[in-house]
Amino acid sequence: MTLQMFITHGLPSQFIPILLCLLFPTEPSFGYTLRNCTILYKESPSSDVYFDCAYQEQVTIPTSIPKDAVSVQLSNNLIQKINKEDLSEMSKLRILNLGHNQISSVEDGSFNDLVSLETLNMGDNKLVNLEANMFQGLSNLTVLDLSNNYIEFIHNSSFQFLTRLQTLDLENNFIGQVIYIQPILQLPQLQILNLNGYQNLTFETKDLTLNFSSSLKEFAISGCNLKMFSITTPVFPYLEKINLSAAGQYDVLKWNIPDKTILRHVNTLFLVEPVLSFKGVHKVLKSFQSLRYLRLQFLHEWIRDGLLSAVCKIPTLRKLDIFSILHGSTSKLAPCSQLTELDLFFTEIDELSEGSVRSMRQLRSLNVSTNQLSKVPYDIRSLSSLQILKLDNNIISDLNCDDFLNTTQLTELYLHSNRIGKLERCVLENLNELKLLNLSNNQLKAVGETFQFSLFNLEILDISDNKVFYIDYGYFQALGNLKVLNVVRDRMGRVKHRSFQELKNLETLNVSLSHFEATFRGLNHLENMTIHLFAGDKNLQSNGNTFFFSITSLKTLSIICKGHEYPSFCSLPVRMLKTMKYLQSFRAVNVNLKDPNNDTFKFNKHLESLALTMTDLSNLDSDLFHPIPHLKTLDLSETNIKSLDFLKLANLSALRYLKMTGNDINVIDDAVFQFLPSLTYLNLSNNPFTCDCSNIGFIQWLKNNKQTQVVNAHQYKCSYPLNKQGNLLLDFDIQSCWKDFSFVYFISSTSLVVLTLLTSFIYNFLRWHLIYTFHLFLAYLYENKKKKQNNHNFDAFVSYNIHDEHWVYRELLPVLEEEQGWKLCLHHRDFQPGKPIIENITDAIYGSRKTICVISRNYLQSEWCSREIQMASFRLFDEKKDVLILLFLEDIPPHHLSPFYRMRKLVKERTYLSWPQAAQHPGVFWQNVRRALQAGDAVTENTDLLTGPEGHRDI
Repeated sequence: MTLQMFITHGLPSQFIPILLCLLFPTEPSFGYTLRNCTILYKESPSSDVYFDCAYQEQVTIPTSIPKDAVSVQLSNNLIQKINKEDLSEMSKLRILNLGHNQISSVEDGSFNDLVSLETLNMGDNKLVNLEANMFQGLSNLTVLDLSNNYIEFIHNSSFQFLTRLQTLDLENNFIGQVIYIQPILQLPQLQILNLNGYQNLTFETKDLTLNFSSSLKEFAISGCNLKMFSITTPVFPYLEKINLSAAGQYDVLKWNIPDKTILRHVNTLFLVEPVLSFKGVHKVLKSFQSLRYLRLQFLHEWIRDGLLSAVCKIPTLRKLDIFSILHGSTSKLAPCSQLTELDLFFTEIDELSEGSVRSMRQLRSLNVSTNQLSKVPYDIRSLSSLQILKLDNNIISDLNCDDFLNTTQLTELYLHSNRIGKLERCVLENLNELKLLNLSNNQLKAVGETFQFSLFNLEILDISDNKVFYIDYGYFQALGNLKVLNVVRDRMGRVKHRSFQELKNLETLNVSLSHFEATFRGLNHLENMTIHLFAGDKNLQSNGNTFFFSITSLKTLSIICKGHEYPSFCSLPVRMLKTMKYLQSFRAVNVNLKDPNNDTFKFNKHLESLALTMTDLSNLDSDLFHPIPHLKTLDLSETNIKSLDFLKLANLSALRYLKMTGNDINVIDDAVFQFLPSLTYLNLSNNPFTCDCSNIGFIQWLKNNKQTQVVNAHQYKCSYPLNKQGNLLLDFDIQSCWKDFSFVYFISSTSLVVLTLLTSFIYNFLRWHLIYTFHLFLAYLYENKKKKQNNHNFDAFVSYNIHDEHWVYRELLPVLEEEQGWKLCLHHRDFQPGKPIIENITDAIYGSRKTICVISRNYLQSEWCSREIQMASFRLFDEKKDVLILLFLEDIPPHHLSPFYRMRKLVKERTYLSWPQAAQHPGVFWQNVRRALQAGDAVTENTDLLTGPEGHRDI
């Protein structure tokens, strides 16, 4: 039980400090309340931990990193050294980012425990030497980034442990000799190596040992004063890609590939900046037999000088990227008729000159995005094989009916971020194979008949951020295969009734609604929908209850109210969710749900993620969450909530993620977290916390809990009282809560100790006396009630254990009832149904002249039998009446009766009847029972209180 629970249930305040001392350690552990670090929440079935402590000015690796983390981000800090213990026991770690620090040394064995590590980034540090055992333990590493360091020396055993390494980045270091690289090239699975940015490096394979063959596929090399790139030996039989770039000085590299067969598998070449002379580039281009992909970056001067003429003569070339300023140079592309892909992204062209790409009959992909084109290039009409066309981010304003007349094979068309104001039906009517069309962020005012009779195979359509005034029935009637539709804009004039009815296969819909006239009827496959509303729309508020009832397949629903009013004016009735029985995620931003209650999500039992933000939930009731017990994610940010107490009765045992930022929470009862057993992520930022003793339980929970990560807890600030405003919540001195009451604490603690000791003494030594006293009191009350009623309904009440029932029916009943004629009371047939059992027992004992106790070991262990004999013995001794007869079915030694105080006393002082001793004379046994039953109630000096007046002993 937490401190706040004690307070809530009325514990005197003087006990609080004592409980604090008992409940909370003096040296708090910070658990998941991480200082300036975060464990990223991932909505996935796995419990993987993603630790992020980037940009936090850490000077050492934090000790708070969970040992089970799979990803650790420590980039952009001030870490100078990696010690052996920093990363110990982290056997699950797969990704480690230490980039942009000041690491100059790594202690041997630091990576020994990282047996699962796959990616290690140590770029942008101050490493100088790579020692022999630096990477020991990294047997599963596949990616290693050591770029932008000061590496001058690499021990020939540095990489011996990296047997699975595939990618190594050593860009911008100071390795001056190619001999240091040989151990790297000998790694058995190395495929990508980056050696860009080296000074005065000469790369010649003749300097390498000839008895190995590298598995390298991609090789990048450049540097200031890189003078030679020479491959004269078959060291790279699998090489497919070469990246050559300059770094400061141009036209200095010499290319020496005397045998074309050495590079027979190279199909990709990147030339970045004029690393070679103009003649040198021509020589390089002639060195390849299988070149298919060429990128020319920042080579616009050479392109103007006619470089493309040489490029277009490469018969195997299929893909060409030109990341250079072209201006009027596009006409020189004409001879490249063999190309299938051409990329002219961000080349600052204002037109693609006529005839420049007309001959590229095999072209399947053309990218001319992010330029200054004012119209669709004329040559596109000739590209009948074109499948992907990117014309986005230009200044195109008009589309003509002939622009795409012959591009009937187009599957993807990107026209977004232009100035298109009108779209005639004829523009797209021949694009029957089109699957993706992006017309977003243009000036379209209407779509009219554009999509009514074409685009039968279209699957993705984006017309968002246009000026379309309304969507009407029939606009999308030809788009039967559409799966994704985006019609979001700043304000939609009207979406009319049945506008989306023909979209039978639609899976995702993003729509803006202002004048609400859409029912979404017939969208049987719709799973994801985002609705943008507009604050203050009266039609939406009044009619919104009828437009969602048929969306039965929906799994994700987001409703976002746009406008400047807060709290919002977008109100939706809760019954809109009624038929969404498969809904898994619901998000409402700046939307007021009308009268949320326990029926709001009554039909959404599969809901796992709920976000209600930027609205007023100050009167939130826990009943709202009762129908959704499987909820895992809850976001109630900016909702005017003042307390977390509603979570105590919300039944959210599966909740893992809770975000309550920007509310009015002052005090938190830490008891609430006992009702959230699965909580692993909690964000309470931007709440006005009170820094006084009322929050002491929450502060201690922040410091001690080991399960829940409280994001940015060390940045929570005090708002109250005013003299502590701006202070940090976790800096509050909790000891001040009891310093002024030390004497009261001493008296309270002493009283508590004495009370505990007294209770223990009474329980251990006097509890049976108390029990007897209690039953005596009950007997006294019963006797006073029955003292004027002297009639008895039975001759004897038979008290026995159920395990001895066979003896009672086989031996006792036939003799006493059938032969001797006594009227007996048995619990199974004579107790009154429905009456409490203790009352039945009392009535049976006091309603019978005698009580016969059939004693066995089972009888002694029975709680109800014990109560029956206690009640009968009270009657015996307190009324002084001869009412009790003991029949022992087994020989039970007296010391076995020690735990049964009353029974032992009776047997010690009185005679009893023993069935085992009567085995030879059963007739005498039953005669003694008869005499005991015949004896009167009066007690004389010769009367045995157990067996009758003659005292038949030891039979």
